[in-house]
Amino acid sequence: MSGQRANGRDAASGSGPATGSGPSTEISDSGLRRSISLPQLLAYGLVFIGPAAAVGVWGTLDAKSGGVVPVVYLVATLVMALTASSYALMSAAVPRAGSVFAYASEGISRSVGHMGGWMMLLDYLLIPSVAYLFSGIALHSLFPQIPVWVLVLVAVVVSTGLNLAGVTVTAWVSTVVVLVEVVVLAAVVVAGTVVLATSGPVRGWLDPFTGGTAGLDPRLVLGAVSVAVLSYLGFDALATFAEETRGRVSIVGRATLICLIVAGSLFMIQTYLGALLSPVTTAELQADPSLQGDAYYAMVDSSISPLLHWLLALAKAIGAIFSALVGQAAASRIIWDMGRSGSLPSIFSRVSARTGVPIVGLLVAATGNVLIAVWAASRGDGLDIVSSMVDVGAITGFVLVHASVIGYFVVRRRGGPVRPLRHVIVPIVGAGLLIAVLTASSPLALIVGAIWAVLGAVVLLLRRRRIAAAAVTLAP
Repeated sequence: MSGQRANGRDAASGSGPATGSGPSTEISDSGLRRSISLPQLLAYGLVFIGPAAAVGVWGTLDAKSGGVVPVVYLVATLVMALTASSYALMSAAVPRAGSVFAYASEGISRSVGHMGGWMMLLDYLLIPSVAYLFSGIALHSLFPQIPVWVLVLVAVVVSTGLNLAGVTVTAWVSTVVVLVEVVVLAAVVVAGTVVLATSGPVRGWLDPFTGGTAGLDPRLVLGAVSVAVLSYLGFDALATFAEETRGRVSIVGRATLICLIVAGSLFMIQTYLGALLSPVTTAELQADPSLQGDAYYAMVDSSISPLLHWLLALAKAIGAIFSALVGQAAASRIIWDMGRSGSLPSIFSRVSARTGVPIVGLLVAATGNVLIAVWAASRGDGLDIVSSMVDVGAITGFVLVHASVIGYFVVRRRGGPVRPLRHVIVPIVGAGLLIAVLTASSPLALIVGAIWAVLGAVVLLLRRRRIAAAAVTLAP
């Protein structure tokens, strides 16, 4: 392992290999195995985001936006495209598994990098926990005799076991899951299109874009965008597999942008269909928030097919487990990179010689997922509490990615000639929009984010003191 850690330090400093072509089991200098292709990377991204992610929040967005959910997702896709552009730049310039931790370390400073990685860990611990809890609740509706927390624990064990088996196994499983979800969603869209062709829409054909007689209110749209952005959380996880992909360093950036475009298109299609066929009006959803949660499922059940309603719900439940699998894997890569770079103890940099996965980081991430998800499952309001906190870590990390672009390409001039649009304008606009979204987060989410940031600062301080003490001890 000492040889792997030494090579890991080389990679952390930017001197490791930039590309990963060759056989599917090639081992990089870091000890991770370069075995992920572009299609498998896309599967990872889409299974984490969830092709039908908009289904669960359609009712809420319809009420908040005044009935123009497709417009909301169009705007949200454009906002996230700015972040994806910065991810594409930094993933090619700094092809490391640490993602935000690595980018901010190289573009700004090691201390800021530590805090960026630490805040993203909050995101990657909470999102999988929410996904596990969602799966437990959905499966409990099918098997009511089994407690939710038991089903959550089973989901964590299954996904952790797949992650421990290596990226080749999880990549193929994720591909299958994505295909199943897309097939079910396609069946809903096709059947819904048939209903529209034979019976016509409940609302006007253009109402989901114009707002109907009430018109389109930009303030309502922007307010709903802050919720819709959560549907995209997960596309950034692809950057954590930068040292396990085959091909050019630009492959991660390409996959990130493709995932964003595909997900945004799917969200617009499914929400447009929901608006045209929903028997519940926007006004009714605004008047009775209890109708919002399952509004899309109710639309499928009453307007299209009860069987497709059941299949869609089941696909969402299973898909959530594998979404958590990718989030757990992403968290383990950040922990691993922070361990090999000295921001965390070196024990976290251990890689399994058999499967090539960061085994310690993976087990730490799984433990965090279990504790959070089981705690939430034991409370009636657990899902609401955890869900309200998931965006703080991610959005903070996204802002630091934009800042890293400016620091790396403009301030430090490490990427050749400065391109004002991509290196300055896009990061500034993207960071500004994200900060606006962050300020709209719930007070509880901001408090938890602040506490987590303080803990990260304490860890950073303790690590610095320990390193300084060791240096004094070794000094002649």
